[in-house]
Amino acid sequence: MKKLYIVLFSAFAITTLQAQNKFNLLVGTYTNKCQSNGIYVYEFNAVSGDFKLKNSSDNVVSPSYLSVSADNKFIYAVNENGTQSTASAFGYNSKSGKVDLLNKNETLGDDPCHLINDDKNVIVANYSGGSIAVFKKNPNGSISTVQQLLQHDGKGPNTARQEKAHVHMVVFSPDKKFVLSNDLGLDKVFIYKYNADSKNEVLTLKESIEVKPGSGPRHLTFSKDGKFVYLIQELDATLTTFGYDKNGSLKKIAETSILPKDFQGGTSGAAIKISPDGKFLYVSDRADVNAISVYKIQKNGAVELVEQVSSLGKGPRDFSIDPTGSYLLVAHQYTNNISIFKRDKTTGKLKDTGKKIELCSPVGLVFTKI
Repeated sequence: MKKLYIVLFSAFAITTLQAQNKFNLLVGTYTNKCQSNGIYVYEFNAVSGDFKLKNSSDNVVSPSYLSVSADNKFIYAVNENGTQSTASAFGYNSKSGKVDLLNKNETLGDDPCHLINDDKNVIVANYSGGSIAVFKKNPNGSISTVQQLLQHDGKGPNTARQEKAHVHMVVFSPDKKFVLSNDLGLDKVFIYKYNADSKNEVLTLKESIEVKPGSGPRHLTFSKDGKFVYLIQELDATLTTFGYDKNGSLKKIAETSILPKDFQGGTSGAAIKISPDGKFLYVSDRADVNAISVYKIQKNGAVELVEQVSSLGKGPRDFSIDPTGSYLLVAHQYTNNISIFKRDKTTGKLKDTGKKIELCSPVGLVFTKI
C-alpha cells in the first residue's frame, strides 16, 4: 500500500509539474499583407520548447497588440486599420484557446499600436492619431465607447517621422497610481495620474520629460523593484535608464546605444523586456540590425552588455519571455515566423533551438496561464 501511495504521489507530482510548465502563447498579427485569422493561441511547453496550435479568432482585422485581463477571461486588442481603427474585447477560454469577439469600438485616433487594461479600464495608444483613448469596462468584459481622449500636439526634428505627435505606448506604474506614455513624435515621456474610478477623467497629466531630440521614444519597462525605468528609442536605437520614484517622477541617469560598434545601416529599436527574475534586460532592433541585445542589470540599475545575437528573421517587432524564464520567443513581422531561443538563466545568453512557429505577420506576443 505504501509503495502504491508513493507511485501515485510521484505520478501526481509529475503531472502537476508538467501542467505548471505549460502556457498559452497568444499571438497578435497584421492581416493586410497575408492570410491571417487575427489572434492565434498556441500551447507552449516551457521544458521542451515545443508548441502546438490550439485555436484562433475568426477574421479579426490586424489585432497587432494584445492585453489580457488579470482573471485570464478576456483579451483586449488594438485593430490597426488607419481611419477605421478600433479596439476590441474578446472572451477567452484558456483551456480550449477559444477566442470570441464581444464587441469593438472606434479608438477616435488612427492606427492604435499598444494598450493596457485593469479591472476598470482599457487604455489605448493611437500612433498616427497622436492620442490616448480610455474605454471603461462593462460587467461582461466588453468595452464602452471612448470616455476620454487625450490629444498630444507638437513635432520633433525628424521631419519624416516626427511631423506630429505619435503616441507609441501606455504602461501602468507598478503601484497603478500612474500611467506612462511614450510619444515618438515629440521626444517625450508623459506621466499621467491614474484615477481608475473616474468616468471621463481617468488620466490627468502630471508632467512630461524630454529625451534626446530626434531619438523617438518607443517602449519602456520597469525594473522588478520599480526603482528604474528602461526606455528604447526607435529612431536612433538609444537605450535610456531613468530613476523612478513613487511620486511618479523620472530622472535620467544613463544613456547608451544598442547598435553594434561601427554599425552602418538603418536602425529601428522596437521591444524591451526584463527577465522574470529581474536580472537581465532584452531589447530588439529591426531595420538592418534584426538582433536581440542582452544586458545584465546591476544593483544600482546600470546595464552591462552581455551579447547581441541575430533574431534569425526580419522585423523583430516584439518578443516575449515565458513565465519560467526558460525561453525567449521573437515575432518577425516580415519573415512571417516566431524564432524560439533557449535562455540561460545564469548568464542571460540566448541559444537558437532551431524551432520556429510559422504564421502570417506576427506582431505581439503574450503568455498566459492555461
